[in-house]
Amino acid sequence: MGYRANRLAEEIKRIVTDLLRMEIKDPRISPFTTVTEVDVSKDLRYAKIYVSVLGEREEQQRTLEGLQNASGFIRSELGKQIRLRYNPEITFCLDSSIQHGLKINQILHDLAKEQE
Repeated sequence: MGYRANRLAEEIKRIVTDLLRMEIKDPRISPFTTVTEVDVSKDLRYAKIYVSVLGEREEQQRTLEGLQNASGFIRSELGKQIRLRYNPEITFCLDSSIQHGLKINQILHDLAKEQE
């Protein structure tokens, strides 16, 4: 990604995080939803937003459905707050890296207890 795409990705991440915290009141979206990363295409027309949801698989899928449903609102808010020729089309993807890290941390903790 180029410099401009990186700056746009960081700005989208900040705005979407604020929207999830303050504006979007969909009950399907878990309060434990975190925007982990945003990838923007070179032409700045597409943005892939990676979110991490703590909870069961069902809750993660429900949150993803709620986010996809709210993507029109999120896209319009992005258009209001960021001045671009084209408002990027957004898609949400589940990022399981945080849960994977927690699982590894738990395994290491268990190993440390066994060695004592």
